[in-house]
Amino acid sequence: MGEATVVIVGGGPGGLAISACLSQKCISHIILEKEDCSVSLWRKNAYDRVNLHLASEFCSLPLMPHPPSAPTFLSKEDFLQYIDTYIAHFNINPLYSRFVESAKYDQVGDKWRVEAKNTLEDKVEVYVAKFLVIATGENSEGYIPNVPGLESFEGEIVHSKYYKSGSKYESKEVLVVGCGNSGMEIAYDLQDFGARTSIVIRNPVHVLTKELIHQGMCALKHLPVDVVDTMVTFLSDTEYGDLSKYGIYRPKKGPFYLKGVTGRSPIIDVGTIRKIKDGAIKVISSHIERIENKKVIFGNNEEKEFDAIVFATGYRSIVNSWLKDYKYVLNDEGMPKNEFPNHWKGECGLYCAGLSRRGLFGVKIDAEAIVDDIKNILNIY
Repeated sequence: MGEATVVIVGGGPGGLAISACLSQKCISHIILEKEDCSVSLWRKNAYDRVNLHLASEFCSLPLMPHPPSAPTFLSKEDFLQYIDTYIAHFNINPLYSRFVESAKYDQVGDKWRVEAKNTLEDKVEVYVAKFLVIATGENSEGYIPNVPGLESFEGEIVHSKYYKSGSKYESKEVLVVGCGNSGMEIAYDLQDFGARTSIVIRNPVHVLTKELIHQGMCALKHLPVDVVDTMVTFLSDTEYGDLSKYGIYRPKKGPFYLKGVTGRSPIIDVGTIRKIKDGAIKVISSHIERIENKKVIFGNNEEKEFDAIVFATGYRSIVNSWLKDYKYVLNDEGMPKNEFPNHWKGECGLYCAGLSRRGLFGVKIDAEAIVDDIKNILNIY
């Protein structure tokens, strides 16, 4: 049995950030990570072309800002190098290959009991702690909608989590479902490698450049959100013109307002819009009605055959499958039950980090708040 003041489930950016902050306060803790490495989503699942879309000043973890010499927008390699430096600097030592099977609160002992399968040694280990932090992140399990006839599709089906590169899809008909940042960037990557690419865009979206996002986030430090939204949407119109003729419509509310209220990010364009305007990427503005073998039938009665479908349809939390007392901090969907900015704190020493839909910037804020709260409960100064 392993015992510490805090058990952290998840060795991604959130878990690492909390570990660094706890170490600074000399608070004992254990990180349990199911994979064989830290930040596995970035190391194993991120597609080759991916970069950080936010400026580096908004993508650092606690206690270690990026140096002034760092590029404004970090590449995947830059970010992983930063993570490795962070781990070494704070001497973070996660226990890898620990798949948490159960976590429940012992009211008599006022402790959390966590059972984890050591997949290297094929045995169950037990960990006990006063505090439990859920740091498994938002992107735990890829979600693919239940489309009628999907099981009959004769081509390849892949979730964006497992998409790596468009190189193997040259000259193939590929449908991208989902118009968030992953979907738009994957559509660009596919077409760049010679795939005949279509993308389903059903919902209104804001489209901004990286520079506009950076300008907007900096402006938010000094100006109200409605003023910033007015500014960036005007500049976006100047950059892209009226996109409705291409099947892309803008929401009535501003991009930073929507991000704050719903967590939905604007599209940060990597060149996809130019390809859409040029006709290289086709926009389909209707839902998928059903699938018949290789044929996809849409709600507007349009139909087309595809060789592959990439579902960039988001993720679902699976925390509730093992966290028996999840209602202390999460709702039935495995997301925070409390509204932002108090989403991170639960009851009975249970916390969640990285579930505010605010990326690495949100991870940093959560980690600092959680450790400050634990420090205050323990009366550590």
